[in-house]
Amino acid sequence: MAQATHPVDEILPLGKLVPFGLQHVLVMAASPITSVFLVTRALHVPDAIAAGLVSATFLICGLGTLLQSFGPSAGPWRIGARLPFVMIPGGAPVAIFIAIARETNLQTAVGAVIITAIMYIPILAVFSRCLRYFPRLVIGTILLLVAINLIRIYGGIITGRPGTPGFGDPANILLALATVGFTVLFARLLHGTFRQLSVLLGLVAGTLLAAALGRMSLAGVDAGPIVSLPAIFPFGLPRFDLVASIPLVIFSAISMSEATGQTVAIAEVVGREIDLPRDVPATIRGDAIASFFGALLGTSLIITSGENIGIVRATGIKSRYVTAVAGIMLVVLALAAPVGRLVNAIPGPVIGGTALVVFCVIAVMGIDMLRSVDVGAHDNLFTLAVGLMFGLLPILVPGMYARFPRAVEIVLGNGLAAGTIATVLLNILFHHVRRRAPVAAVSPGAAAGE
Repeated sequence: MAQATHPVDEILPLGKLVPFGLQHVLVMAASPITSVFLVTRALHVPDAIAAGLVSATFLICGLGTLLQSFGPSAGPWRIGARLPFVMIPGGAPVAIFIAIARETNLQTAVGAVIITAIMYIPILAVFSRCLRYFPRLVIGTILLLVAINLIRIYGGIITGRPGTPGFGDPANILLALATVGFTVLFARLLHGTFRQLSVLLGLVAGTLLAAALGRMSLAGVDAGPIVSLPAIFPFGLPRFDLVASIPLVIFSAISMSEATGQTVAIAEVVGREIDLPRDVPATIRGDAIASFFGALLGTSLIITSGENIGIVRATGIKSRYVTAVAGIMLVVLALAAPVGRLVNAIPGPVIGGTALVVFCVIAVMGIDMLRSVDVGAHDNLFTLAVGLMFGLLPILVPGMYARFPRAVEIVLGNGLAAGTIATVLLNILFHHVRRRAPVAAVSPGAAAGE
């Protein structure tokens, strides 16, 4: 009797692969565009180079997604999770990249990414031996903090930046809420494949509403070149400064913790049993390779995406061939300039509203994972409580560590980093550090042998 194909390895009909792959692309498309926008605006990069960076970022995300979906599985040096992952530029690494470039220059910031990508290998050798310190308590906390941090970021895409004229524009907020409403409506009323595409259909409906209300412009879509080719070393030859690279290298260990949580989460969603010491390093090696080649094209660290985990859970489509198609679409976006400009024309509030639904699904996954932990137990209660405290404070009170040394601010000022470190250390303290047994009191008579 032939063995049944696991849903992860199932090749869906083309009529399903394309729309489900497109759904992944549209939800994550804001991340590459936003990361390039932040870098180019903060560092005053010329528009010609900025356009090439958008192309480069989509290209590396697409190739990295293909690597995570189909990476070689043989031997001890597996590369890629062979799970339905999509790759994006990391939000915190982009901020660190900008900080390094401001303190030195762009060539040194690119050199720091190359050094960090190379350092993944020795750091991973140590990290892979510590995976026993990442039980469901730690991973559930990480997923919850990932979701909350992403909600904060994409909430800002909806509202705009405080202090700017358009901050809190009711039209943008209502457009985001309408997109959420469309998504919920489709999830409630539709059936079968269309119901599984409710996230994509909600985004399309929100986009059409924005166009009807005059909140979307297609003026620049047909302007400019048809083919866009990224340039190697767009900022010039990289410079290598080990001291300047330290913040990014430190964050790489934190990124590995996030990749651990995401690998466990996506494996649970698709119902595939994994071997942590084997499969988590495979995911991280894929991140390292994508980051290395991305640096050659001017990007910061490229990491596995939490966004698509929520999509897989929401749609129930578990095939890695879907994310592989998404990877191919990202490569097309990178090379076909008009298509990339069309995606870029989708209003931020529409993408933000769609993303918030997906991120809240990730939060629910973290809560569900924590439900299997006895949080009533004294040790687990304090581990979770203090871990959330360290994780939520910098998210809810931005800049609270601004007057600390720069290295401290980079770690503690990132809610995901601070919360992960605190939860791991507390888990070790409560569950892996042996307590000394209390010494029984001995009466004088007993001590004398009476």
